[in-house]
Amino acid sequence: MADETSTRNAYPRVDFTDADAGSRQGASVSFPELERRVLDYWAADDTFRASIDNRAEKCDEFVFYDGPPFANGLPHYGHLLTGYVKDLVPRFQTMRGKRVERRFGWDTHGLPAEIEAEKQLGITDKSQIDAMGLAEFNAACKSSVLRYTNEWREYVTRQARWVDFDNDYKTLDLDFMESVMWAFKSLYDKGLVYQGFRVLPYSWYEQTPLSNQEARLDDAYRMRQDPAVTVDMLLEVAPDHPLRELDGANALIWTTTPWTLPSNLAIAVHPDITYAHVRGKDGKRYVLAVERVAHYARELGTADDGLEVLSEHSGAALAGLRYRPPFDFFLGHPNAHRVLNADYVTTDSGTGVVHLAPAFGEEDMDVASANGIEVVQPLDAGGKFTSMVPPYEGLMVFDANPVIIKDLKAAGKLLRHETIEHSYPHSWRSGQPLIYMAVPSWFVAVTKFRDRMVELNQQITWVPEHIRDGQFGKWLENARDWNISRNRYWGAPIPVWISDDPAYRASTCTARWTNWSATSACARRICTGRASTNWCARIPTTPPGSR
Repeated sequence: MADETSTRNAYPRVDFTDADAGSRQGASVSFPELERRVLDYWAADDTFRASIDNRAEKCDEFVFYDGPPFANGLPHYGHLLTGYVKDLVPRFQTMRGKRVERRFGWDTHGLPAEIEAEKQLGITDKSQIDAMGLAEFNAACKSSVLRYTNEWREYVTRQARWVDFDNDYKTLDLDFMESVMWAFKSLYDKGLVYQGFRVLPYSWYEQTPLSNQEARLDDAYRMRQDPAVTVDMLLEVAPDHPLRELDGANALIWTTTPWTLPSNLAIAVHPDITYAHVRGKDGKRYVLAVERVAHYARELGTADDGLEVLSEHSGAALAGLRYRPPFDFFLGHPNAHRVLNADYVTTDSGTGVVHLAPAFGEEDMDVASANGIEVVQPLDAGGKFTSMVPPYEGLMVFDANPVIIKDLKAAGKLLRHETIEHSYPHSWRSGQPLIYMAVPSWFVAVTKFRDRMVELNQQITWVPEHIRDGQFGKWLENARDWNISRNRYWGAPIPVWISDDPAYRASTCTARWTNWSATSACARRICTGRASTNWCARIPTTPPGSR
């Protein structure tokens, strides 16, 4: 200890005052030079390491989880601001005598690395990755992820932050990925993870679903112009039905996603909204919410120029009526093309009648499922129509909009076509507009322990205090199951094997290893080989941890 103290005192003290007067630094001080002197002293003195080493390993430890940055991009002012906050908390705990190791980390997985690799390789479509092979593509991803570590190290050091770069962790490290897989297995064993088919924010450009949280990031919503159309849906009412008078009338729907109309399987009305059966100035009969009739005066007319209100009916009375969809691709689909009741329908915009395409709307899917309507999915992974809708096969949904609108107009089913500007979610990485699409994904069942999180949130000291029951508290109360899977290549694998044999549907990986557990700081091994890029090509023949 004496030697260590002697060595420590051998370094010159950094003097922040004028030597003669003992006053503060004058106006001519060079702050870059002062910064260099402080950093040089800390480096020579190894001050940060001493703040750890002079605490016993078993003393009160404080762990601060510092979200790791992507190392394939340069730091910016956002990192500067949050970096100071991330330094303040552990530094305060160090001053209180706690052992704070502060290992720095690097987020090396995910879309940022893949997008960079695609640029380097000249890849413009996901199919090119499949043709190239995962080994070559993942190697390109790996080579790009730590490109700017030196710049990051200099940047963070010049912030006067204390972090441990020498014992850093990377999300591509095998030990780290195994800990993620162990966490997945633990959740699986507790019944807190499942595979579901749900409507999610979907990036057609990156060909992967995103979480709802990613779609709600501050910079995800941007103003965008889209077409909005009001379309006729011809009602077909049986002769013995009490509302026989509505046969041949046109239920009017309004949508800002014309590309979803080929997949229409139902229309919804609110049971408590009153709907008008009117004859427009064009002689055709229409059904829409009473509150929305005036909004369509230009097309339907007014009482002074030909509009005639024939009758009014509640949404509850309309439920069960059949109609003919604007396209016949899925005509005859079981239980489809009926008027359904849905509580989320409003008269704030549109017509008060909502078109349902269950594959492209979360609420649409819920209502359809409750009424025995199975989802139809006519899009491929790139957001292009498949052979299920031949006229639009190969068209990306946004490119299909003008073609679909043209066809609706030619068929006499288009009442109004307008352009709206609205706030719309975009991919936080590619900047491309998202769509909402039903895809199979793995979820953490957050709703099963949501109440416990709300309870524990009350024990947290929030600054400012209103965040606890305000923004964060309300978010917790409405938290939904978390989508954790991505349809990409460069990331921690989900440890599930599913047989191709339909007679055997058990998940081979997680269901079989009942004795799998973590017995040390990192999880036991799961793969039989070390090459993480080839892990999915092997089915383990020995239990994890037996290597």
